[in-house]
Parts: sequence; structure tokens; C-alpha cells
Amino acid sequence: MHPLISTEALAAALNGDRPPVVLDVRWRLGGPPGRLDYEVAHIPGAAYADLDTELSAPPGPAGRHPLPEPAELERVLRAAGVREGHPVVAYDGGDGSVAARVWWLLRWSGHREVAVLDGGFAAWTAENREVTADTPTPEPGDITVRPGAMPVTDADGAADLARKGTLLDARAGARYRGETEPVDPRPGHIPGALNAPSAEHVDPTGHWLTPEALTTRFQALGVTGEGPIGAYCGSGVTASSIVLALEVAGLTSENTPATLYAGSWSNWSADPTRPAATGAEPG
Repeated sequence: MHPLISTEALAAALNGDRPPVVLDVRWRLGGPPGRLDYEVAHIPGAAYADLDTELSAPPGPAGRHPLPEPAELERVLRAAGVREGHPVVAYDGGDGSVAARVWWLLRWSGHREVAVLDGGFAAWTAENREVTADTPTPEPGDITVRPGAMPVTDADGAADLARKGTLLDARAGARYRGETEPVDPRPGHIPGALNAPSAEHVDPTGHWLTPEALTTRFQALGVTGEGPIGAYCGSGVTASSIVLALEVAGLTSENTPATLYAGSWSNWSADPTRPAATGAEPG
């Protein structure tokens, strides 16, 4: 299944013989909760899943959004109706980065039929497609979470990637350069990492760039598709969109995806023994 699905294709699939399970994962750093938006209007049949409490473990030394425990993730996905061998589509209200976290989690769990809605909820409503405030009661799913189908690394592995391969930082340029740090213990970036802001994966309308445009963007950063490649961000969420974007660009593949540093800067910066580079250069 392609990592991205258009609004037209999703609308057709929802009316087809094999409608996908749809997950609404709208979320904002600092709030208010995305569930409030969901309760006002969402794609018919969509179930809501909260990034902070359902798609992540509690914050701590492992980071602000650690990977959820497999059993807990399985419970959440089953409650949303996710079934083995059945397609899933995730959408958010922004640039697709939070939906990409769901895409990544399902792929990590061994579930391959999952896609992110291109343009998200904004694109859906801009086309005057049907929305509802009704909360569905999905038939319980039967997915079994089998973690390990997507590569994950820790701080040591991220440092190694930055030295021997390519490590991409998905945060905004000001945070990468260390000019500001609104949420984590220290400013800066992992020495050797390249800045690839996740917001630049999409155009001004919120639609993902074409594969060709994404390829050009990554190649301008020095990404060739050769050698090991990984991604991180503030807490491991928006970095998932780099993993997705690299696959759309053809610089990685479903069978050889990029590695995610799940703890990301929130984990790295909490350890005072880890160096932090500042400025526009990788360091």
C-alpha cells in the first residue's frame, strides 16, 4: 500500500467493498486536545486516537513521546477496529506529521496496509466532503502488534548514524540551530545531523510534495539513498514523516526503511554527557 492516499481515493474506498479503518489523530503541541476538534466534526466512521495518552508511553527518561507498550498499542488499535490484513488510513489537522507517526507505528507493528491522508482533514473539508459529529462504535479489531518491523535506534545508534551515515533532524531550523528550545532541556542538535524540517515535506496547502520534489529536496541535503540513514526530531513524532517522505521519494523502500531515533532530542538533551551542536552547520 502506498504511504499516501488522496481524498478522492479515500472517499471511493469508504464507499467500496473494503472500506478502510480511519483514524483521526489531530493533535497540537501545547494543546488544546485534538479530541475537541474530533467531537465537533470528523470523517464519518473515523475513530479518534490521542498521541499523548494512547499512541505513546508516558514521558520520562526515554523521551516525551516514547513508543507505546505493544500490549497497550494493540488494545488501542483493536478498540478502533483495526483488523489483520485490512487497510488503515490516518489523518491529522496539520502537515501529516502526526498521522505519519500512526503510519510508522502500524508498520512497526507488522501491519503494512496503512496510509496517510494527503492534505489531512483540511483537504477533506476544503472539498466539502461529508463530516459528522457522531462518534462511531467500531466492531473490535483483531490486530496483533508484533513490534520490530521498522528499525529503531537509541542515542548511541543515532550518534553512530551521524558519524557513519546520514542523520536527519526534522525540527524547525531555529530549534536545530539552537536559537530557541521551547520544550526540551537544552537547545541545539546532535553533532553531525542535517536539518530537514518536516514542515517542508508539504506545500502551502498541506499536500505532500511530489516524489520528484521530495527527491530533489533530500538530494540537496546530501541524501543519496546510499548508506545508512536515520531521522529524529523533538520527541520522535515528526521524524516519522521523514521516514515516510524518504520512502515516497524512492530513497528508501518498504523493505529497507530509514531508522527512527524514537527518543529523539527529548531523550538526547536530557543526558548532560551528550554533546549538543549549535548553528547552521552539522557540527
